[in-house]
Amino acid sequence: MAGSEPDWTKPAAMAIPPEGYLELERGRYGPVFPRTPACYGFSIIAKVKEGREDVVRAYGKTIEKTIATSPEALAPLKLHYLRWNLFDIGSGLHFQYMGIFDTDFDKYTEDAVELFSATGITTVFTNLEGFPEDWKENPSAFVQFVREHQMPSFLEYGEYPYVTADEIKKALRLKASFSTMLDQMQ
Repeated sequence: MAGSEPDWTKPAAMAIPPEGYLELERGRYGPVFPRTPACYGFSIIAKVKEGREDVVRAYGKTIEKTIATSPEALAPLKLHYLRWNLFDIGSGLHFQYMGIFDTDFDKYTEDAVELFSATGITTVFTNLEGFPEDWKENPSAFVQFVREHQMPSFLEYGEYPYVTADEIKKALRLKASFSTMLDQMQ
Protein backbone atom coordinates (compact mmCIF):
# COMPACT_ATOMS: atom_id res chain seq x y z
CA MET A 1 0.00 0.00 0.00
CA ALA A 2 2.92 2.35 0.61
CA GLY A 3 3.45 4.79 -2.23
CA SER A 4 0.34 3.83 -4.15
CA GLU A 5 -3.37 4.46 -3.82
CA PRO A 6 -5.28 1.33 -2.69
CA ASP A 7 -7.51 -0.27 -5.31
CA TRP A 8 -11.09 0.26 -4.18
CA THR A 9 -12.46 -1.91 -7.00
CA LYS A 10 -11.31 -5.17 -5.39
CA PRO A 11 -12.39 -6.37 -1.96
CA ALA A 12 -9.56 -6.48 0.57
CA ALA A 13 -8.91 -7.97 3.98
CA MET A 14 -6.26 -7.21 6.58
CA ALA A 15 -5.21 -9.45 9.47
CA ILE A 16 -4.17 -7.38 12.47
CA PRO A 17 -1.89 -8.57 15.30
CA PRO A 18 -3.17 -8.60 18.91
CA GLU A 19 -1.53 -5.22 19.61
CA GLY A 20 -3.92 -3.59 17.13
CA TYR A 21 -1.25 -2.30 14.75
CA LEU A 22 1.25 -3.67 12.22
CA GLU A 23 4.13 -1.30 12.99
CA LEU A 24 4.45 0.75 16.17
CA GLU A 25 3.88 4.38 15.33
CA ARG A 26 3.16 6.80 18.15
CA GLY A 27 0.29 9.28 17.91
CA ARG A 28 -0.58 12.02 20.37
CA TYR A 29 -2.17 9.57 22.80
CA GLY A 30 -0.48 6.25 22.09
CA PRO A 31 -0.06 3.76 19.25
CA VAL A 32 -1.58 4.70 15.90
CA PHE A 33 -4.05 2.09 14.76
CA PRO A 34 -3.79 1.38 11.03
CA ARG A 35 -6.13 2.40 8.27
CA THR A 36 -7.65 -0.88 7.16
CA PRO A 37 -9.87 -1.86 4.23
CA ALA A 38 -12.77 -0.79 6.49
CA CYS A 39 -11.05 2.60 7.06
CA TYR A 40 -10.38 3.48 10.72
CA GLY A 41 -12.35 2.34 13.70
CA PHE A 42 -12.40 0.94 17.15
CA SER A 43 -14.45 -1.28 19.41
CA ILE A 44 -14.87 -0.56 23.10
CA ILE A 45 -16.25 -2.94 25.68
CA ALA A 46 -16.91 -1.57 29.16
CA LYS A 47 -19.11 -2.42 32.10
CA VAL A 48 -22.30 -0.38 32.46
CA LYS A 49 -22.83 1.34 35.81
CA GLU A 50 -25.41 -0.46 37.95
CA GLY A 51 -28.98 0.56 37.09
CA ARG A 52 -28.06 2.46 33.90
CA GLU A 53 -29.36 0.07 31.22
CA ASP A 54 -32.49 2.13 30.56
CA VAL A 55 -30.42 5.34 30.38
CA VAL A 56 -28.05 3.75 27.84
CA ARG A 57 -30.96 2.51 25.73
CA ALA A 58 -32.64 5.91 25.93
CA TYR A 59 -29.41 7.47 24.69
CA GLY A 60 -29.84 5.47 21.48
CA LYS A 61 -33.23 7.17 21.05
CA THR A 62 -31.58 10.55 21.73
CA ILE A 63 -29.10 9.99 18.90
CA GLU A 64 -31.92 8.78 16.62
CA LYS A 65 -33.92 11.97 17.30
CA THR A 66 -30.86 14.19 16.95
CA ILE A 67 -30.08 12.76 13.50
CA ALA A 68 -33.74 12.97 12.43
CA THR A 69 -33.76 16.67 13.37
CA SER A 70 -30.23 17.49 12.21
CA PRO A 71 -28.85 14.86 9.80
CA GLU A 72 -25.38 16.46 9.84
CA ALA A 73 -25.09 16.51 13.66
CA LEU A 74 -22.37 13.85 13.73
CA ALA A 75 -20.70 14.92 10.46
CA PRO A 76 -17.51 16.19 12.16
CA LEU A 77 -16.79 12.60 13.21
CA LYS A 78 -16.58 11.39 9.57
CA LEU A 79 -18.50 8.25 10.54
CA HIS A 80 -19.40 5.37 8.28
CA TYR A 81 -21.17 3.25 10.87
CA LEU A 82 -21.86 2.91 14.57
CA ARG A 83 -23.07 -0.23 16.31
CA TRP A 84 -23.93 -0.39 19.98
CA ASN A 85 -24.63 -3.63 21.84
CA LEU A 86 -25.57 -4.42 25.44
CA PHE A 87 -24.83 -7.86 26.82
CA ASP A 88 -24.17 -9.64 30.10
CA ILE A 89 -21.03 -11.74 30.17
CA GLY A 90 -21.71 -13.11 33.64
CA SER A 91 -20.21 -10.21 35.58
CA GLY A 92 -22.90 -7.66 34.80
CA LEU A 93 -24.14 -5.64 31.87
CA HIS A 94 -21.53 -4.51 29.35
CA PHE A 95 -21.69 -2.01 26.50
CA GLN A 96 -19.96 -2.49 23.17
CA TYR A 97 -19.30 0.49 20.91
CA MET A 98 -18.14 -0.26 17.38
CA GLY A 99 -17.38 2.67 15.12
CA ILE A 100 -15.92 2.92 11.62
CA PHE A 101 -14.79 6.37 10.50
CA ASP A 102 -12.40 8.21 8.18
CA THR A 103 -10.01 9.91 10.60
CA ASP A 104 -7.34 8.41 12.79
CA PHE A 105 -8.12 7.39 16.36
CA ASP A 106 -6.66 10.49 18.02
CA LYS A 107 -8.52 12.93 15.75
CA TYR A 108 -11.79 11.02 16.11
CA THR A 109 -11.70 11.11 19.90
CA GLU A 110 -10.68 14.79 19.97
CA ASP A 111 -13.47 15.62 17.52
CA ALA A 112 -15.96 13.66 19.64
CA VAL A 113 -15.07 15.60 22.79
CA GLU A 114 -15.28 18.90 20.87
CA LEU A 115 -18.63 17.95 19.28
CA PHE A 116 -20.20 16.89 22.57
CA SER A 117 -18.88 20.00 24.32
CA ALA A 118 -20.17 22.33 21.56
CA THR A 119 -23.62 20.76 21.25
CA GLY A 120 -24.33 20.10 24.89
CA ILE A 121 -25.03 16.48 24.03
CA THR A 122 -23.29 14.22 26.46
CA THR A 123 -21.69 10.91 25.60
CA VAL A 124 -23.23 7.54 26.38
CA PHE A 125 -19.85 6.68 27.92
CA THR A 126 -20.82 8.65 31.07
CA ASN A 127 -22.87 5.55 31.96
CA LEU A 128 -19.83 3.28 31.94
CA GLU A 129 -17.72 2.34 34.92
CA GLY A 130 -14.43 4.21 35.08
CA PHE A 131 -15.35 6.93 32.58
CA PRO A 132 -13.72 10.21 33.69
CA GLU A 133 -16.09 12.84 35.04
CA ASP A 134 -13.85 15.62 33.69
CA TRP A 135 -13.89 14.29 30.12
CA LYS A 136 -15.04 17.60 28.56
CA GLU A 137 -12.17 19.57 30.07
CA ASN A 138 -9.69 16.70 29.84
CA PRO A 139 -9.77 15.09 26.37
CA SER A 140 -6.70 13.02 27.20
CA ALA A 141 -8.68 11.30 30.01
CA PHE A 142 -11.45 10.53 27.48
CA VAL A 143 -8.85 9.07 25.10
CA GLN A 144 -7.20 7.09 27.90
CA PHE A 145 -10.56 5.52 28.82
CA VAL A 146 -11.22 4.60 25.20
CA ARG A 147 -7.73 3.12 24.75
CA GLU A 148 -8.02 1.11 27.98
CA HIS A 149 -11.31 -0.39 26.79
CA GLN A 150 -10.37 -0.79 23.11
CA MET A 151 -10.62 -4.34 21.80
CA PRO A 152 -8.53 -4.38 18.61
CA SER A 153 -9.89 -6.24 15.60
CA PHE A 154 -7.88 -9.15 14.31
CA LEU A 155 -9.46 -9.01 10.84
CA GLU A 156 -11.06 -6.21 8.89
CA TYR A 157 -12.64 -6.55 5.47
CA GLY A 158 -13.88 -4.02 2.98
CA GLU A 159 -16.01 -4.79 -0.07
CA TYR A 160 -14.99 -1.35 -1.35
CA PRO A 161 -11.76 -0.91 0.65
CA TYR A 162 -10.28 2.37 1.83
CA VAL A 163 -13.16 4.45 0.44
CA THR A 164 -14.20 7.41 2.60
CA ALA A 165 -17.76 8.27 3.53
CA ASP A 166 -17.43 11.52 1.53
CA GLU A 167 -16.33 9.57 -1.56
CA ILE A 168 -19.32 7.24 -1.20
CA LYS A 169 -21.73 10.17 -0.85
CA LYS A 170 -20.16 11.88 -3.88
CA ALA A 171 -20.55 8.73 -5.97
CA LEU A 172 -24.18 8.39 -4.91
CA ARG A 173 -24.88 12.06 -5.75
CA LEU A 174 -23.30 11.49 -9.16
CA LYS A 175 -25.44 8.38 -9.65
CA ALA A 176 -28.58 10.35 -8.73
CA SER A 177 -27.62 13.13 -11.15
CA PHE A 178 -27.10 10.66 -13.99
CA SER A 179 -30.43 8.98 -13.21
CA THR A 180 -32.19 12.34 -13.27
CA MET A 181 -30.48 13.26 -16.55
CA LEU A 182 -31.46 9.92 -18.13
CA ASP A 183 -35.04 10.28 -16.92
CA GLN A 184 -35.24 13.75 -18.51
CA MET A 185 -33.94 12.38 -21.84
CA GLN A 186 -36.87 9.94 -22.12
